[in-house]
Amino acid sequence: MASSLQQAPQTSTPHEGGRRPRSRGSTTVVGQVVKTTLLAVVGAIAVAAALPLVAAGEWLLLAVLVLVTALLFWVYLSPRHVPLKYLVPGTLFLLAFQLFPVVYTVSIAFTNYGDAHRGSKEDAVRAIEGASVQQLPDSPTYELSIATEGDPATGDVVFLLTDTAQDEYFLGTAEGLEELDPDDVEVGSTGRITALDGYTVLDLGQATARDAEISTFSVPTDGGAIRNQGLSSAYEGAARQQYDAGCDCITDAQSGQVWTADEEVGYFVDENGDNLAQGWRVGVGLENFAAVVTNPTISQYFFQILVWNLAFAALSVLLTFAAGLFMAVVLNHPRLRGQRLYRSLLILPYAMPAFAMLLVWRDMFNTDFGLVNRLLGLDVNWLGEPWTARVAVLLVQLWMGYPYMFLVATGALQAIPADLTEAAGVDGARPGYAFRTITFPLLLVALSPLLITSFAFNFNNFNAVYLITEGGPFPADNPQAGATDLLITYTYRLAFGVGGAQYGFAAAISVLIFLIVAVMSILMFRRTRALEEVNR
Repeated sequence: MASSLQQAPQTSTPHEGGRRPRSRGSTTVVGQVVKTTLLAVVGAIAVAAALPLVAAGEWLLLAVLVLVTALLFWVYLSPRHVPLKYLVPGTLFLLAFQLFPVVYTVSIAFTNYGDAHRGSKEDAVRAIEGASVQQLPDSPTYELSIATEGDPATGDVVFLLTDTAQDEYFLGTAEGLEELDPDDVEVGSTGRITALDGYTVLDLGQATARDAEISTFSVPTDGGAIRNQGLSSAYEGAARQQYDAGCDCITDAQSGQVWTADEEVGYFVDENGDNLAQGWRVGVGLENFAAVVTNPTISQYFFQILVWNLAFAALSVLLTFAAGLFMAVVLNHPRLRGQRLYRSLLILPYAMPAFAMLLVWRDMFNTDFGLVNRLLGLDVNWLGEPWTARVAVLLVQLWMGYPYMFLVATGALQAIPADLTEAAGVDGARPGYAFRTITFPLLLVALSPLLITSFAFNFNNFNAVYLITEGGPFPADNPQAGATDLLITYTYRLAFGVGGAQYGFAAAISVLIFLIVAVMSILMFRRTRALEEVNR
């Protein structure tokens, strides 16, 4: 009987139960519909993204878009390449959201990109000529409606113009003037265009909010450019400053002054070394990195900020780790009752919204009505003096960070076998000695990666500083670098502060931050491996 059972067929026939076995790579009808729909969406997105790239002449990006789209269709229309079906999406997102920002930031670090250097040389020439446009006695005038392409707050500004004398309508952009079909526009009683498909006509409040941009906007024409005169009329005038490709220079028609292009600095410069306000983006090599040590104004505050940044990150980790470990050890004692209640209360700060608690702490450190001064009976200007502001920031970090360390230390303590400390006790070791020589080294091995990542996080802890002190207090002679500034807040102020955007220099600082954190992380991970070797 056993022999006959062993000789019986071990598998069913292919048609058993009326079902055919699914062949490799086959999908259901629903799966095919979903796949086809998703590929159609991908194709539609690719076409929508390709049109502006073609219009802008971005052929390299267009080629990348075509290759990526072709790759997706090739992978998912074929029944083979199963591993690629899982790997391609993750790889594309990794390239788009991790690698590309890093490469772009590094590339910006070697340029003078910033205020007055945002565009190309052609953009700079167009802006200089447009800004110098002057109205002449016989200049044509237009009824003006200010509009944007898309969002009123962020879309590109355009002029919708009406020539009431000729009964003609025009769309004025930074590229030039385009005549509109009268059937495509809606016109109000004043002759001004009130609606045009694809554009948003701004009301008074929206136009006022973008007044600075509108005042520098001009529409290039064959005879000069069109500029606004208020928010309801415009005129076509002649440019007083004009570019001459022969000498690669800008000449002022009235004064005769000449500014020659300097490709090293991205400016038009006159014989006295003075430059026009508008420039263009050029490569500057290592100049942004060298400015950290060669520019006395920058180097003095940069190294001061770097030292405080290192101290802030290290102290934040050490203080929170010490407090969290102490509480974890205390609450891990077997004779302590109500452990769950105490642990729940201790992790409350971790459950609070961080940004809200930072703002609450900022008010608590207020000199006049802050809770800290009132409870302690002090009169300390916590956020107004450099060292008290640093202490305040560290105290807030301690309050917000120790619950995390408490949780991870509790988990690590409970994972260490009790036999080790019990055996040490049998050999006569006191509890403190057993903790110092057995438990703590094992904790460090388990928690070192977390401590390293915590250091890296606090090194770039923008919120903790910016929401409490905004980097201040600031010295009287430099509003750019405060006493509690970290490199990341300092970089943010350089890139977006009132002193004007310096994206190139800010990108260089970001690269330095990355290198510092990377080097310190590598050294700490090597130290972690050394601890593991010791404990083996």
